[in-house]
Order: sequence, then C-alpha cells, then structure tokens
Amino acid sequence: MSMAAKVWALHLGVLVALLAAQFVLPVYHAGNLARIMVLAVYAMGFNIAFGYTGLLSLGHALFFGAGLYGMGMLVALAGWGAGAALVAGIAAGGAMALAVGLLALRTAGVSFMIVTLMFAQAGYLTILYYTPYTRGEEGIVIDRAARVLLGFDLSQDAIRYFAAFALFAAALLVKLALVRSPFGRVMVAMRENEERSRMLGYDPFRIKLAALVLSGVYAGAAGAAYGLLFGYVGASFASIQYSILPLLYVLLGGAGTVLGPFLGAALMFYLIDLASGITTAHLLVVGVALLVLVLFAPKGILGALRDRGLKWLP
Repeated sequence: MSMAAKVWALHLGVLVALLAAQFVLPVYHAGNLARIMVLAVYAMGFNIAFGYTGLLSLGHALFFGAGLYGMGMLVALAGWGAGAALVAGIAAGGAMALAVGLLALRTAGVSFMIVTLMFAQAGYLTILYYTPYTRGEEGIVIDRAARVLLGFDLSQDAIRYFAAFALFAAALLVKLALVRSPFGRVMVAMRENEERSRMLGYDPFRIKLAALVLSGVYAGAAGAAYGLLFGYVGASFASIQYSILPLLYVLLGGAGTVLGPFLGAALMFYLIDLASGITTAHLLVVGVALLVLVLFAPKGILGALRDRGLKWLP
C-alpha cells in the first residue's frame, strides 16, 4: 500500500469509527464524544499555528471566545438564525486572529507568547466589563428554539452528535489536505528554519499570518459550534484555561500530527473525568500524567509512534 493510501485509510477509518460510535455508545458517552470532537477542532486550529508553523500562542481562548460570543450574542440579542450566526462566529474567530496577528507577529518567541496572552486576557476582561450585554460569568443560555439549523433541532442528542461529527470530519479532511499541500510544507519550513525559508523567497510574516488566521477560523468554528450545540455561552470559555487546554491536547496527542489533537482531547477529557471520580485532587493526576509524557514521549503519543516506525503519519 502506498504512503498516500495509508494516510487516507487511517483518517477515513477514524471517521467511520466515530460515525458508528453513535449507534453503539450509551447516551452519556456519545454526548461526551460530541463535546470532544468540537474541542478537537479547536485543538486542530491551535496545532496549525503551533505544531506546523511553530507559533506558540497563549491567546487562543480569544479566538474561541470570539466565535462563541459572535454566534451567541447575535442569536440571543439580535434574533439571528442559527446558520447565519454560526457563519458570523467563524468569521469573528478569523477576524480576531487577523487583528492580533498583524500586531503580535511583529514579535517572536517568548515575546509572542506574552503578547498573545495579553490580548486574550484583554478579551476576557472586556466580556466581564460589558456584562449587561454578555452577561459575564452568568453567561447566555441559547434557547432551544434558536438551536435549529437547516430544520434540525441541535438540542436532540443524536442530531447534536452528527452535527459535531460533520464539523469534525470537515475540519479533519481540510487539515489533512492542507498539511500535505505545498503551503503546508512551507509552514513546516517556517517552523524548522525561518531564515532559510526567507532565503528561498518566502515571506515569513505573510505565511505566519495566514497560518494564524486559519488557526483562528478553526477556533472560531469550534467556539460557535460549541455554543450552538450545547446551548451555553459563558466568559469562562474565554479565560486563560481555554488557552492552555488546546496546548495540552496537542502536546499529549502529538504536535505536528493531524490526529494528535483529537487523541489528546479524548485522553485528557477522560483522564480528568475518571480522576475526578476518584479524588478531589484530579489535577494532580493530570499533572503526573503530563510529566510522564514529557519524560518518555516529549513529542506526544503520535509523534513518538512516527519516530519509532510510522514515518508516513502526517
């Protein structure tokens, strides 16, 4: 089997397994998996910036929150339909990433991390400041009647799962095509050696800005979908925690791999779920697991597998 055939067989096989899971999993676990798929789309966007382009951002919660509130406020306050609000949320994530990128990409390394963190914190505080409109920590509950897309009631368990699956499948296939495209190769070149890429005629600023905007579009899509599927928009989703989570997902699953964000999101979700049922110090369990990972598989699970034989993993 050729390398390309192996790549497509693996990723399509994962999608088939996820589609079949709806028919065999209990409602509780199917609901969890729907949530994981949406968060995995968010982590995919972070991975485009960090894993493939080398941009370690600590401000992605701003893009996720832009999508979340871009959708939620238009539905709750302006009476928009779910479809139009979803598109607006996706656009809000990309527009926010463009605005941040035009300023933050004038820095690099640790300075870039700090600047993106500052932007994200400013966004979080803005949400709290305009509580009369955003409802701050209390959040906005999206009415069930407003969660209807193309005639489908997204508040129903099965339909919500298939909607989350459709978003995840589209994001996964687009990302797979992206990283195997010439532009994807250029992103990796920027990550590995920016100066050599510049010598070959590529503009690092434009390439990084395009990668960051695409990353913001993914984050905005995940945020808008999360609010629409689960019926809640809150300030906590724009906090620093939601900038750290995609980083943890990517590091656990494997930075610079297409399936790494999904694997990391699933493992982290269930690790927290199981640990919280055993002890109140569940974050300690998570910390120990991450420490073991850093010591024995610093490139993440799929990154380690790629180094040890599966060279064809994208």
